[in-house]
Amino acid sequence: MYHNLRKNGTDEVRIERSRMRNMKVVDTREYVGMLKELTEEGKEVSMLVFGSSMAPFLIHARDMIYFKKPDRELQKGDIVFFRRKSGQFVMHRIWKIRPEGYYIVGDAQTQIEGPVKREQIFALITKVRRKEKWLEPGDFWWEFFEHVWLHMIPLRRGIMWCYAKVIR
Repeated sequence: MYHNLRKNGTDEVRIERSRMRNMKVVDTREYVGMLKELTEEGKEVSMLVFGSSMAPFLIHARDMIYFKKPDRELQKGDIVFFRRKSGQFVMHRIWKIRPEGYYIVGDAQTQIEGPVKREQIFALITKVRRKEKWLEPGDFWWEFFEHVWLHMIPLRRGIMWCYAKVIR
């Protein structure tokens, strides 16, 4: 059964069962917290993307991510899930690694966050379903966003503005 997750203004996600017409409200921290526990048990889990910070690579309520507990050293360009000191769960890309921690940025953002400590990072994104196609490391679009887009931070705002004008 398909679940459509939508950001609900606060820290909630609405899950709509299209055939049953009933709505259930789930706290985002609770939901991602449950997924985090599953990754700690060694399981790979999936989740529909919600939020716009990883656009244009991942689009809200369209794309799906698969993630698991990291089983290797994290690298520049990896997409990771981490928990901010405020308790908020965030999925962004590693921009730079320094002795004091990881510096992380969303693909739609120009503001770099960090340092994020290794203990705050609980999952590594292993594959995504983007526009109904499976992508993983090595695929063209995965590599483009990991290597090219990551270095275009100063140009992102202008590129996204132009892109928005073209698709309208």
